[in-house]
Amino acid sequence: MANHTSFFSHHTQYVSSASTMDATHTQFMSTGSYTDTIVEPSPSPSVLPKSLGGLPQGKLIDDKPTVPSVIPASAPRTLVLCFDGTGDQFDADNSNIVHLVSMLKKGDQDKQLVYYHPGLGTAAPPLVPTFLTSTVQAWSKSLDLQFAFSLRTHVLDGYRFLMDYYTAGDRICLFGFSRGAYTARALAGMLYKVGLLQPGNEQQVPFAYQMFCDLNAWDACNHFKLTFCTDVSIEFIGVWDTVNSVGLVAGKRLPFTSSNYAVRTFRHALSLDERRVKFKANVWNRPEPDEVDLGTGAPKGSEDEDVKVWALEQKWRPKSVDIPTNVEEVWFAGCHCDVGGGSVPNHTRNSLARIPLRWMIRVCFKTKSGIKFESEKLRHIGLDPSTLLYDENGEIPKRPPPAEVNYAKITRAPPPPKQPNIIVRAWRGIKTFFGFGSPFEDAPHVDNGPPPETTEEEEELKDALSPMYDQLDLKWIWKVLEYLPLTTRYQNSKNQWITKHRCNRGRPRIIPWQTDGLRVHRSVELRMQAEFEDRPGKKYVPAAKFDVKPKFVP
Repeated sequence: MANHTSFFSHHTQYVSSASTMDATHTQFMSTGSYTDTIVEPSPSPSVLPKSLGGLPQGKLIDDKPTVPSVIPASAPRTLVLCFDGTGDQFDADNSNIVHLVSMLKKGDQDKQLVYYHPGLGTAAPPLVPTFLTSTVQAWSKSLDLQFAFSLRTHVLDGYRFLMDYYTAGDRICLFGFSRGAYTARALAGMLYKVGLLQPGNEQQVPFAYQMFCDLNAWDACNHFKLTFCTDVSIEFIGVWDTVNSVGLVAGKRLPFTSSNYAVRTFRHALSLDERRVKFKANVWNRPEPDEVDLGTGAPKGSEDEDVKVWALEQKWRPKSVDIPTNVEEVWFAGCHCDVGGGSVPNHTRNSLARIPLRWMIRVCFKTKSGIKFESEKLRHIGLDPSTLLYDENGEIPKRPPPAEVNYAKITRAPPPPKQPNIIVRAWRGIKTFFGFGSPFEDAPHVDNGPPPETTEEEEELKDALSPMYDQLDLKWIWKVLEYLPLTTRYQNSKNQWITKHRCNRGRPRIIPWQTDGLRVHRSVELRMQAEFEDRPGKKYVPAAKFDVKPKFVP
């Protein structure tokens, strides 16, 4: 371990000060497993720990070092795969996926490997001249939006990464936003149904994906898995606002994307204010008993695909699931990009999207996921790393109460910046093609200034009162779909499935499973207490309706 870094686990815990995160002492905790999430401080002089692995340093008995009765195993390596949303990549308005990747510990492949995949519709087809890339990319993104033809490629890219780098005992953690969230869940479903091929079996990958998608050849898929693949589990899935429709043109649902017995922990941040017809929430599936009994609960003659998929998933579930998936889905204020990020320029200090980003990082620690972060970078999003240290019971301390709203107001979104016309974009492409321009020349840089001096609770209040960006109001093209008679299917608050053929006309989302309790982030309550700065007396009301009293969670 480098002398400027520290980590803590159930076996070894480096307790750091809130200001420098330098290691000061080590505590052996005999809980039988390693903790999981690790904060790595930024390079700075540090004090060497007085003990390592719970054993005193330099203590000898009969001129021999003391040896524990059981030598602890090394901590498992973590493989973190991150899938961005449609059209999202590293650019001027990064999503929470890019922000998450920027804070992950990189550079030590024995402890953690990080994989990032840009969103659907971001890559132009090969052999396209550079000065035409932006135009072709726009058309490619448009087609991908309708048909999601690159979903298969994105899933298999992640699958191949795991083929190449996974070794027994590694922890697999998946993150995604929007369709990238669906990609992460599809990859997890493929790993569960088909398993993971051994390195070097590249020719088998397309066939493995075909087996995964096939809803009829389940016996053959099982034999394929036993013959060629390794059974792996998923340690953690963290997603922002998975959408219920992968393409504007309806497609088949992939198996085990709504529930998956190989997943240990599932965390989902959802939008309360998104209204677009093709952005209905895709929550963790809890099918009704008659729906999972091989489809017998479906209406006579029904060809409903969800029912058939659930039935088959239940039929082929493990005979015994020792530990069911730990599922938590929490609703946040804002629209789709206010939850998953990408609605504001990178240099923007406060935004709604920072709240679900901090929440997701905190649950990585609370669930002991094994993911390692750089502590100084956590400070830049208003997260104090000292609050993520495990106490003597191996738990994360509870958060303090939220800040008082008092006279604070909800701010309005500024007018969007004027986009350059097609001539300017073409000229930039030509300059880049001939080597005297940069495609990122006008992109604002990420704010690398000093971290905020305020507390996390003060940052939370500022973020909670930040502007909301509703694409139905900002881009007229989305309104066209709202007045087309499209088929939508959703679960209502009483857990019943509803299928309707109608024009959406900006209807809000319906929150399912409210009879099982409704978990809403406490920042929503803060926003509901405040008035809009330009409309005195008018307060925020979430677009989605609460049929039960929500539980506000930190």
